[in-house]
Amino acid sequence: MIHAYRRFLSPLIGQQCRFTPTCSHYAEQAIELYGPARGSWLALKRILRCHPLCAGGHDPVPGNEDRAKLDEHRT
Repeated sequence: MIHAYRRFLSPLIGQQCRFTPTCSHYAEQAIELYGPARGSWLALKRILRCHPLCAGGHDPVPGNEDRAKLDEHRT
């Protein structure tokens, strides 16, 4: 489902996520780290925070900060 969003919807609406990693990458990492139930819950809470009144910024998946640092160094 995340890959379908990135392939079909994201190009239509553009990159509007206020966070790094993006909400779709956050969801992917959360599900990988915590499994489908808790990972989806974390992703939903993150998506609900992604709105014009939120400043955004760096917001890694809880417990995944070390992986986020590695990803930053790769880019």
